[in-house]
Amino acid sequence: MTLLRYGPLTALEQPLLNKFYKSQGSPMRAPAQGQLWVARAEEIVAGLSLSPVPGGYWLTGLWVAKNRRGQKIAGALIETALQSAEGTTWLFCHPDLQVFYQQQGFSTCTRLPAVLAERLARYQHSKPLLAMARVQSSLPASSPGNNTSV
Repeated sequence: MTLLRYGPLTALEQPLLNKFYKSQGSPMRAPAQGQLWVARAEEIVAGLSLSPVPGGYWLTGLWVAKNRRGQKIAGALIETALQSAEGTTWLFCHPDLQVFYQQQGFSTCTRLPAVLAERLARYQHSKPLLAMARVQSSLPASSPGNNTSV
C-alpha cells in the first residue's frame, strides 16, 4: 500500500479537492474561505475543510474515497488538520456518525456560535443532524527544557 501524506492544500490547489469530491459522486464543494486539508498518495484520497468561525473552526467536507474507507484515514486527517487549530472545532453530522466523531474527541453540544446555530437550524429542516464540538488546548503537550527524566 502507498504511504499517505497529510497536509494542507494551497489556494491554487483548491480545484483538486473539488475534482476529488466530484469523482467520488459527492455533492460537497471546498469553501473559498476554508483551510483545505487532504490525504494523498499519488492522488487525493480524502479531504476536509476548516472554516474560521467565532471561537474556532467549523469542520466540513470530510470525505474518504470509497475504496480507502476503514483504514483510519479520516481520523488521521482530522488529527493533522486540528494540530494547530486553537479554540473549538464544531461540525454537523448524521446521528449514524456520532460514535465515529466521539472516537475523534468530539462530543455533542448545544452551544454554537450564532452563525453555526442559524445554519444548523436551516439544515435540520431537511435532514437529521447533530452538532458536535472538540475543544483544542492551546497548551503544548510538553515543554522543551522542563523534562525531569535523565
